[in-house]
Amino acid sequence: MRKFFFKRLLQLIPLLIGISLISFFVMHLAPGDPTALFIDPNVDPGELARVRANWGLDQPIPVQYIKWLWNAVRLDFGRSYMTGQPVIGEIAERLPNTLILMIPSYILTLLICIPVGVYSAVKKGGWFDNTFTVLSFAGMSIPTFWVGLMLMLLFAVQLDWLPATGNLVLPLITMTIGSLAGLTRYQRAAMLEVLNQDFIRTARAKGLPERVVIFKHALRNALIPIVTIMGLSLPDLFGGAFIIETIFAWPGMGRLGVQAIFSRNYPLIMGIVMFSALLIVLGNLFADIGYALVDPRIRYEKNDK
Repeated sequence: MRKFFFKRLLQLIPLLIGISLISFFVMHLAPGDPTALFIDPNVDPGELARVRANWGLDQPIPVQYIKWLWNAVRLDFGRSYMTGQPVIGEIAERLPNTLILMIPSYILTLLICIPVGVYSAVKKGGWFDNTFTVLSFAGMSIPTFWVGLMLMLLFAVQLDWLPATGNLVLPLITMTIGSLAGLTRYQRAAMLEVLNQDFIRTARAKGLPERVVIFKHALRNALIPIVTIMGLSLPDLFGGAFIIETIFAWPGMGRLGVQAIFSRNYPLIMGIVMFSALLIVLGNLFADIGYALVDPRIRYEKNDK
């Protein structure tokens, strides 16, 4: 496991460089540059050229990228065009708010989708299974931003229980609903597949209690696919955070990223992209490690030889 862990950490380096390279050049595909948004168009051309030189925008894009990468290796992502503050400082200020939103949503999703998916599989075709099948398909078909707006309309406007913006409850519920429907179906499908395996029939033939068969033998094997999906769902959580934080005016990294995109704040955009990418790939790495914890039969050392 240790060998696998360090090997995967080394693989993250070219992956992050590739992400930064693509993001940097795609970001510069739009015509013009940020000076059109921040500088008075009637300003003296000499002053405009000085600002562009100060921001490094007068150099070829490949040169800009190499300089950015060299500084990023030293955790220097430049300064925000809007505030003049270091990018890493602005991200560090907003990142905790995003994690406060994402981590509880992640935990709530697991606490709900696993028992619901398991019970739906065990009671296949019953009223519980049919009810949550309909709710799951409805949840997968409804856009997350629409769910957020409806919750805001209900709890903030109609019932006046919560403020429309700046509270944690509504964005947390919205993000959880957005990821819950699909994961519940994955858990149900994984559990159904395991319940049809020979070793489950053997366990039942031995006279083991159904509770032992379900939770000791079936569930552990059915958790492997859900660990995979939960690891791969991190990009969806970050993508959802951009939308949800903007809707509810939650002061997190997602809302900061949306503001940076609209203002073409290149250093801040790149800083947020790289921090998001780092958290996502680390999440996928820990999901891989989780396989061995869920199923001890998995040995990464053997596969790496």
